Amino acid sequence: MKAIQLAAPGGLENLRLVDLPEAAAPGPGEITVRVHASSLNYHDLLVVTGPRSGSGNLIPMADGAGVVTAVGAGVGEFAVGDAVVSCFFPEWQAGHRVPTDFGTVPGDGVDGFARQSVTLPATAFTHAPRGYSHEEAATLTTAGLTAWRALVVDGRIKAGDTVLVLGSGGVSILALQMAKSMGAQVIATTSSAEKAARLRALGADTVIDYKTTPEWGEAVLAATGGRGADIVVEVGGPATLAQSIRAVAPGGHIALIGVLTGFSGEVPTAALMAKQATLRGLIVGSREHQQDMVRALEVFGWRPVVDRSYPLEQISEAFAWQKAGRHFGKICLSY
Repeated sequence: MKAIQLAAPGGLENLRLVDLPEAAAPGPGEITVRVHASSLNYHDLLVVTGPRSGSGNLIPMADGAGVVTAVGAGVGEFAVGDAVVSCFFPEWQAGHRVPTDFGTVPGDGVDGFARQSVTLPATAFTHAPRGYSHEEAATLTTAGLTAWRALVVDGRIKAGDTVLVLGSGGVSILALQMAKSMGAQVIATTSSAEKAARLRALGADTVIDYKTTPEWGEAVLAATGGRGADIVVEVGGPATLAQSIRAVAPGGHIALIGVLTGFSGEVPTAALMAKQATLRGLIVGSREHQQDMVRALEVFGWRPVVDRSYPLEQISEAFAWQKAGRHFGKICLSY
């Protein structure tokens, strides 16, 4: 099978296309999956461009979608021919005992899905939503489930809520689509007139240009009659958090997801306390969360937005496009 390996010390120039043996036959409790697609996340970009210690090669990519080709003894949840999608934390099945590192995450702590076949425990996958392409399903492992948890699991979204999403990356676009499907009003930020038009076409009720309106927290308050957003999907990090706190409604929820602007910074704690808002960090979600999300997606009338797809051997070009920041929605690998 074709696969991609990342050699030390890391960097896009150290991604190699290799030929590896096909995945082993599944043992008890395992399934073999012919992987057809993955999608790029900021997490993957950090992995492939960051320094790697040791001499071992890593197969990158946390997201994987494909078709079950063999089923091991004792597996009743899946059958040959089922379309499946991987789990970000394969050992976090359910509950509140959350993982605190990436040691079991495919494409980081262990080999990922930049390969054509894989044999893993059946519990490392869920069914894909019916009718989804493999590329569409591959957007769900990381970005889709992050958006779902921000809105539904932690944010407890209700019809009539106002949701603020930042930018037009995968998590933000999926959060916009989900929030609209659940009866929310959505405010989005961007710095591009073209992207603003596309955000409105997806259902954004208000779009704010953060370049011309750097105090966009005030603009969110103005757009909501002074109340603010009930849920803020905060993907920026330290450079945007102060504005997100300004924008959140009293008693609202800020889902702290991203590190696009760095890994540390000042937090205006007094402003957060005055709002009595919740600021909660999250990293994707559990298998149970993903199963709940898939059931919901099957009744929504939209599909994830795929900006473009690249063949597996063009993985470096795909990451270069991601780094350029011109994409709208998700970038996928198709193989």
